[in-house]
Amino acid sequence: MTPKEPLLVDCDTGIDDALALLYLLGDPDVDLRAITSVFGNTDAETAASNSLRVLDLVGREDIPVAVGARSNWRGTFHPAPHVHGDDGLGNTVLAEPAGRPSTEPAVELITRLADENPGQLNILAIGPLTNLATALLLEPSLPERIKHVTIMGGAVHHPGNITPVAEANIANDPEAARMVLRADWDVTLVPLDVTMTETITERHLDRLRTCDSPASVFATGVLDHYLDFYRHDVFGTRQAACHDPLAAGIAVGDVRPAVAPNLRVDVDTGDGPARGTTVVDTRGQYRGFPSQEGARVRVALRTDGTFPDRLVERLTAAALSQDVA
Repeated sequence: MTPKEPLLVDCDTGIDDALALLYLLGDPDVDLRAITSVFGNTDAETAASNSLRVLDLVGREDIPVAVGARSNWRGTFHPAPHVHGDDGLGNTVLAEPAGRPSTEPAVELITRLADENPGQLNILAIGPLTNLATALLLEPSLPERIKHVTIMGGAVHHPGNITPVAEANIANDPEAARMVLRADWDVTLVPLDVTMTETITERHLDRLRTCDSPASVFATGVLDHYLDFYRHDVFGTRQAACHDPLAAGIAVGDVRPAVAPNLRVDVDTGDGPARGTTVVDTRGQYRGFPSQEGARVRVALRTDGTFPDRLVERLTAAALSQDVA
C-alpha cells in the first residue's frame, strides 16, 4: 500500500484483532474506510461491538462497522473464549460502545467500497474468510476492483493452532478459504510460520505500562490475559504471538518479509484430520523458490522478529495518546 489508499479490515475482533486495529489507527497515512465483522474468536455481533469499542478508544467513531457472517458455510461456529476471554477482549469488560453497527450488511459494504474505489481498495482479512468468499459468490468480478488482499491465516511448515496441521482462520471455513485463495486477485498470506516468531513479551508490557493513554492501558489489560493463555497452552513462558498486528504491518508496507515467494496454495476441504490445512507448494525452496506456473499467492515465510517493538512504539505514540473527547 501507498499512503492514503483505502483499506477495509475484515475481522473477528478478539485481542490480536483489536491490537491490529489500534496499530492501523495510529498511522495517519492509513485510510481505514470500514471494518466488517465475522464469526471466529467470538460471535459476529460481539466482534462488531468490540471493533466499535476500539474505535471509541481513539475517537474514530466516523469509521463504519458492519456485521458479517455468523457461521461458516456448513452452519457451524466455535468461539475461543479460552484464548480471548468471554467478551473477546480478555475479560476487560469495556463499556458499551458509543455507536452501533451499520445497518448495511458486511458483504454489501465490501462490494460497495470496491465499486466506489475501483482498483484502489485494499483488504486486510484477519478472521475466517466467509465474508470475502460470499462477496465473490455474489460478484465474481470483485477481484478486478480490489488492489490487494492480505490474509492472516494458514500454516506452511509450522504446526497448526486449532488442529495439529490447521490454523484457525482457515480451518473455521475451509471452503470459503479455498475460494478466496483461488480467486484471481493479488494476495499475501501471513501464516503461523511468521506470526509465531514475532512475540510480545513481558518487556513489551513493561513499556506499555509507562504510558497512560487509553490505547496503551487497554493493550496492557488484554495482553495480560493473552500472555497467560500462551504461557499455559503454548510457549510455557509469558510471551504471545503477534498474529493479526503483524499481518496489518505487512498489509500497509511497514514490514517487508525477508522471504515471501509466490506459491501455489490450496486448502484441504475434506472431512479427515487434515481438514483446513493450507497445502503450499514449497518444493522450490532448495533452489531459491523459482517461479511456479499458476502461483498467485505471496506467502510470508520469514520476517526479522522486530515487529513487536514497532507495535509497542505505535501503541504508546502521541497519535494514540490523546484523551478521547
